[in-house]
Amino acid sequence: MIAIIKNVKTEGPGSLEHYFLEQSIPYRIFEAEEGDVPSSLEEYKGLIVMGGPMGVYEMEDYPHLRIISRLIREGINRNLKVLGICLGAQLIAYALGARVYKGHGEEIGWYDIELTGDGLRDPLMISLAKHPSVGDVWRKFKVFHWHGDTFELPFGAVHLSKSSMYENQAFRYKDNVYALQFHIEVTKEMLSHWFEDHPKKEEILKETEKILPEYSQRANNFYKAFWGR
Repeated sequence: MIAIIKNVKTEGPGSLEHYFLEQSIPYRIFEAEEGDVPSSLEEYKGLIVMGGPMGVYEMEDYPHLRIISRLIREGINRNLKVLGICLGAQLIAYALGARVYKGHGEEIGWYDIELTGDGLRDPLMISLAKHPSVGDVWRKFKVFHWHGDTFELPFGAVHLSKSSMYENQAFRYKDNVYALQFHIEVTKEMLSHWFEDHPKKEEILKETEKILPEYSQRANNFYKAFWGR
């Protein structure tokens, strides 16, 4: 059973949930903003923490973030598979003792990340970087971003990717914990909803039409490498 923790209703597991359904992998979704969180991860084999508009430094206003950070530490201590996306990645960094803070600007849209040397040696990042049709590994490729916060690399973590705007886009801790600042899970429906009243809506959705089919396959390959069949 995989525990999937949402920080807000609008940021769900997207293509992750599609993958789990296709592969008959059991999961449970928790709505943390409503106080719905697992009391323990004892019965779970994995933990996924999704994104959200709040900051890790706003725990006084969003107390569920403290609970999630404790669950992340529990998952790490139990050697579970742990995946953090956007705010989830920042919470993993925080749980591992790193500073999370406001960045120098918002990164919103389809922009390249570049794998580091360690990223090019990491099997999960290779699964994401490998072109689904051609089969060659792209050191640079587009992913979907929506964040203004960033984090320092935790002690003992392996730096996996960067962008032109932010140095820390992905890291691994041990072999079972992955933090992705970008959104691997997005679907067309999710982006249509997120950008409903946004001035960049038409531009983003037009670009999504071109990129998403390939991106979804890249994401599926990552899921397969991390979660199995």
